[in-house]
Amino acid sequence: MTLLWVKALHIIFMVAWFAGIFYLPRLFVYHAQTESAEVSAQLKVMERRLLYFVTPFAVLTLVFGLWLIVAYGSAWFAASGWMHIKLLLVAFLYAYHIYCFKLLADFRHDRNRRSHKFYRIFNEIPVLALFAIVLLAILKPF
Repeated sequence: MTLLWVKALHIIFMVAWFAGIFYLPRLFVYHAQTESAEVSAQLKVMERRLLYFVTPFAVLTLVFGLWLIVAYGSAWFAASGWMHIKLLLVAFLYAYHIYCFKLLADFRHDRNRRSHKFYRIFNEIPVLALFAIVLLAILKPF
């Protein structure tokens, strides 16, 4: 497989992953706001399906991203300071993704203690991370 294919697949899976990571906290907002047991039950199904649907995209994003790093080589990696910051942000996003499983379990067991305002702010985190990651990857500032 050529490096361009690996890069394309990395971007495709990243976009698919982010689509879910952008929408899941929005479902959490609605869930935290609802007082209806019927709506809550429906949101539980939607949240679970979405998180389990996008998790393979997160894994494939990681696989193809690591493939790129290995293909470019250790000398390139050592000289790419921007990549080190990007990887810190990416690690934070994987922690965010894993934390979503905890939030999912809280909602599933009716243990949510956070307000819809918390989830509105929580929803913005991956957006800000994406801006920073894309800017680092395109501009390569250092």
